[in-house]
Amino acid sequence: MLTSKERAELRAKANSIDTTLIVGKGGVSEALIADVEIQLDNRELVKGKVLETAFMTPREVSDAICEATGADGISCVGNKFVIYRFSEKLQAERNQVGRAKRKVTPVSKSNPVRKGAKQRRLVAKAERERRNEYFRQQAIDKAIERSREKQLHGEE
Repeated sequence: MLTSKERAELRAKANSIDTTLIVGKGGVSEALIADVEIQLDNRELVKGKVLETAFMTPREVSDAICEATGADGISCVGNKFVIYRFSEKLQAERNQVGRAKRKVTPVSKSNPVRKGAKQRRLVAKAERERRNEYFRQQAIDKAIERSREKQLHGEE
């Protein structure tokens, strides 16, 4: 499963590639699936086109191919679609050429926005408690002072 950022990156790459897969009235056949498998191993990113004579929509074709090959559907616009599947073969070639290895994105289960808001709430609560304790202590000191003044005025 791809993240939205990875999908957006792949959509941007797909703009510049040519359509290499054409689905006609034969629909999604075994021969087409075999062709897609070869293209995914060699390229990772495949752009396809569904002709008007086909009895399927581009979304249906993309979903059928993705289900059969284990690829991810990247986009479906008009009569064209783009699919992606990571290729170990291409990764090995990239490593030999000296390109960077495939990065494993860290999975963080904490939401930074929520974490910051929670931290601010804790700080505000501590500040309120400190302020309340100060005023509570001031009130106690004033009450003690008044009771002493009453005792002094009462004795005289």
